[in-house]
Amino acid sequence: MLWEALGAAHELGRLHDIAAILIRYGFGDVVQRIGMAGVLERAGKVLGWRTPEGLARLAPPVRVRCALEELGPTFIKLGQILATRVDLFPPEWIAEFAKLQDAAPAAPLAEIRAQLNEDLGEEPEAVFAELEAEPLAAASLAQVHRARLADGTPVILKVRRPGIRPIVEADLRLLNRLAEIVETEAPDLRRYRPREVMQQFTLSMRSELDFSSECHNAERIAANFAGHEEIVVPRIHWQWSGERLNVQDYIYGIPGRDLEEVDAAGLDRKLLARRGAKAALKMMLEDGFFHADPHPGNVLYLPGNRIAFLDFGMVGRISEKRRYQVALILRHLAVRDSASVAAVLLDWGDGTVDVEQLTAGIERFLDRYHGMPLRQIDLGAVLSDLASIVRNHSLALPPELALLIKALIGLQGVGRQLDPDFDMAAEASPFLQQALLAHYAPDILFERGGRTLASALHLLAGLPQDLRQLVRAAVRGKLQVQVEVPPVRRFGDQIDCAVSRLTIGIITASLIVGSSIMLAAGGHPGNSSLPSLGPFGLIAAAIGGLWVAVSVWRGAGKK
Repeated sequence: MLWEALGAAHELGRLHDIAAILIRYGFGDVVQRIGMAGVLERAGKVLGWRTPEGLARLAPPVRVRCALEELGPTFIKLGQILATRVDLFPPEWIAEFAKLQDAAPAAPLAEIRAQLNEDLGEEPEAVFAELEAEPLAAASLAQVHRARLADGTPVILKVRRPGIRPIVEADLRLLNRLAEIVETEAPDLRRYRPREVMQQFTLSMRSELDFSSECHNAERIAANFAGHEEIVVPRIHWQWSGERLNVQDYIYGIPGRDLEEVDAAGLDRKLLARRGAKAALKMMLEDGFFHADPHPGNVLYLPGNRIAFLDFGMVGRISEKRRYQVALILRHLAVRDSASVAAVLLDWGDGTVDVEQLTAGIERFLDRYHGMPLRQIDLGAVLSDLASIVRNHSLALPPELALLIKALIGLQGVGRQLDPDFDMAAEASPFLQQALLAHYAPDILFERGGRTLASALHLLAGLPQDLRQLVRAAVRGKLQVQVEVPPVRRFGDQIDCAVSRLTIGIITASLIVGSSIMLAAGGHPGNSSLPSLGPFGLIAAAIGGLWVAVSVWRGAGKK
């Protein structure tokens, strides 16, 4: 417990920075409720923290986005994860989170050369015929340099910034602690599922820090598109790639945002929209492994109306069961079966809701699409409305489904940029039908039935033994029923903490008194050894006092 307290004390500086920025952006009430305020608010007045100009005119989503930008790279990445949670945040918040851009000043090549030598196993000049010192792009976690192999192959080097992992890990520890405090002490913020979001974010950040994971993602998607010449995925050069370095082919193409150059090159924008949609839908609804951030910055258009996908740091995985449910809910929408739509939403979510109210809300939602065949439905609008229903009834989707819905909405946006008449529902319809049919394919049914039968037999085989143990425990009087009462348990923890503080306080006071007596006894003959023990006692008393101070501070933040 002492080491945990000292760890918290070590991170107090970062905690101070977070609280200061939140207060300056008008979130002092949040800081107060989660126990970060106290002296920080008064310190803000003394230190002259200034509220950003025009803050009063900014909407809350804008203020949160600005605060995240100022808090640094880990928090910018957190905002990008929040942009995928359409089930938790309304559209205006999602739109602001989507504006967060991960950019940072580039580090000179000399600063990353030592790490590059370690990862390559030799000097860069021995591997690359050319290596551009000026990076193509720079973000908080990495920067990208163009190079050319000895055989003339153009490549890019994605190099992780030296020393970034300890910084990110420290922020993750702090954010996870804050998520626990928010969920415990701020009931009105629990609907944002802080612990769940932080679990998703922690996994995502650690995956992004490991570039070999991104390389594996790229290779898996490339294998899924083997034989599809219209889709290009950069080749990974594994002999130089690893946790901190990603070396892959450099693809020459037209950036997805440059539509004027697309027209100038004579490419067919309607065909590009259809091919991009089919590729993304194949990943989502057929392969179950998809690029989770399909925005124009991660796409290149190539001659022959081919498409290259880039940056596989954020991917989504969705099981066959979930793919079937996505297809099923859209089918229920088409036939206006509100009860079945509600049943699927309840299966997705993990909250407690009024089923009648949920069904009534879905009925109102279906009225807006009454009489429309599936191919005429605006799939992006449907998914956005479904996400709104989920939010309004305090349901939370599994992270992979929230990511899928966000990716589908983003995919429709990219398609509409290329072709204003792009029909996402028409492109999705064959994949949805295939997902429905695949659920009942003979081999799938046989496999599913085999698993169910094996589970049932295992349960039946163990039932006699379980019943025998239960009866034996009852006969011997060892059958126990445990009842958890959280308030009583919390009260017991508070008493235990108070006793621990009191004990350490008494020991600390005793050490101070005893050490003072030893030091004072140094002037008497025969007591020359006592003064040497005095400083050790005072050091121990200082450590004990620090532990008590930190413990009291943390306890005050929980009130």
